[in-house]
Amino acid sequence: MTAPTTAPAEAQHTNAHVDPAAQVAAAGFVPVQTRSERPHSFAPADFGAPTGREVNWKHTPVARLASLFDVAAENDGVTYDFGTAQQYVAAPLAAGAAPRGDVFLPEDVTSAVAWQGSAEALHIRIPRETEVAEPILVTITGQGAERRADAHIVIEALEHSAATVVLQHTGAAQYAQNVEIIARDGSKLTVISLQQWQDDAIHTASHQARVHADATLKHFVITFGGGVVRVNPNIELAGTGSEGYLYGLSYADAGQHFESQVFLHHKGAHTTGDVLYKGALQGAGAHSVWIGDVLIGPDATGTNSYEANRNLVLTEGARADSIPNLEIQTGDIQGAGHASATGRFDDEQLFYLQARGISEEEARRLVVLGFLTDIVQRLGIPVLEAELLAAIETELAAVNA
Repeated sequence: MTAPTTAPAEAQHTNAHVDPAAQVAAAGFVPVQTRSERPHSFAPADFGAPTGREVNWKHTPVARLASLFDVAAENDGVTYDFGTAQQYVAAPLAAGAAPRGDVFLPEDVTSAVAWQGSAEALHIRIPRETEVAEPILVTITGQGAERRADAHIVIEALEHSAATVVLQHTGAAQYAQNVEIIARDGSKLTVISLQQWQDDAIHTASHQARVHADATLKHFVITFGGGVVRVNPNIELAGTGSEGYLYGLSYADAGQHFESQVFLHHKGAHTTGDVLYKGALQGAGAHSVWIGDVLIGPDATGTNSYEANRNLVLTEGARADSIPNLEIQTGDIQGAGHASATGRFDDEQLFYLQARGISEEEARRLVVLGFLTDIVQRLGIPVLEAELLAAIETELAAVNA
């Protein structure tokens, strides 16, 4: 099985779906071991509907996502509003029209569905040597929990440009989404995917990015709402001196499932990567999943990379799965590491605060705020930071009620 290397016509695809039992029985078969080995296809049928036994679906409630395994019959489940950012919206892109497909290769059924279900991709384009002072806000509003939508979004920062793009998801829908990100030479791009869905929304998203020479990408996944939300970033640091910073923040309540499978591929020399995802969980059935894969390729000499995931479980019945992976294919690096921690409140921190006259409830509030604020403050957008801190306060009030 090989992946196409250029943007395909819709008929071009690899045969990605083979029965696992048949594969195991085949002579010489070696199962997929790493994220980089996953097969790719633009045809949903090549993957088939997942059963939950597949390596990339085994932590996901696949039954709750069943409506996203086929192309939407009526692609009207969400609306898009660009506000004052309309000037950065370029002509839509059909399949095969560059830069659509320059980077993106579907690696699961929902990303293939989103590709096929998007006759035209939204194209946000930052002109060369242009610095956009205000965030480019794209508001994506679900039109009802029973409504379906597929989307492919291309965000392209041309050479030596700088911008922040915010994808804000609200309302409710059944939404399969691809986001293709291209940071050209010397550009500085921040992409923030903000999930503030209603509790009955389901959302899968595949974010794939290529960062060129001396370019910097900051990528945020922030999830506070939705029934099942699965956002999987795949970032390739392709050019010499490129940098990628991947940050995540989630707060899951009872019955919510929030998931991110992160892949950071150091491909070029002297690249820098930092991955930090933090989550809080409360309530029966609250579930978060984080799988972090970092690959330092054979030509990625001089690389400096670190990934970490930290989760704070606030009540009984909540669960966080955290799986960091690191693969290094060259010995000539500056440094690399990974870490994962999941636990309850630090008793020493609580004791320290209570010993100074702070009530237990207030002490717990301060610990959670201190834990999560680290990610919020990295956004660099004061209005959004204030909004998220208020959302955290609301969540804390619910757990203390």
